[in-house]
Amino acid sequence: MKVLLLILFFLIINALLIISNNDLRMYQSEDAKTFLNFYSDWINKIYINAQYLTGNIIKLKWLPESNI
Repeated sequence: MKVLLLILFFLIINALLIISNNDLRMYQSEDAKTFLNFYSDWINKIYINAQYLTGNIIKLKWLPESNI
């Protein structure tokens, strides 16, 4: 439950940062569309970076080399 709350908190804080950094007014439909575009692009970048990191972690040698 705590992990879910941390993830939700992270997503909300980043949404607020996107709104404030781009000076968006959420009551205007065009600004709401711009926000959704920025937020979906940000989520997509997180997904792509997670794929990249996971792929590189899988390629690492996790077992020690044997000297036999």
